Amino acid sequence: MLAMASQIDIYEEMSALSARMVEAAQANDWENLIGLEKSVVALRRLLEVDDDNSRLSAREVELKRTLIQRILDDDAEVRRHTEPWMEQVRQFLGGSARRKQVEGAYGASS
Repeated sequence: MLAMASQIDIYEEMSALSARMVEAAQANDWENLIGLEKSVVALRRLLEVDDDNSRLSAREVELKRTLIQRILDDDAEVRRHTEPWMEQVRQFLGGSARRKQVEGAYGASS
């Protein structure tokens, strides 16, 4: 990404990355998903510095709105694929924690 990229350029790149995140989530490619998310976070940080609509034309504001909506839709789709997996991980880790608590309270059986 160029140092002086416009807001629209950044949102377009974020949208492209979010579409790739959907593909990674659908394929259960968690490592790729994490890498793509890190790239999106880096772009989001650029927007924190300059996300002022006053310099955008009406067409650019509408394009920005469309890109943001697309990113949000992609995020919902990623969550649809990742949340069931995350719940399984929570249950697994919760079960392990409970087992350790029981073992700690009553002594581990060897």
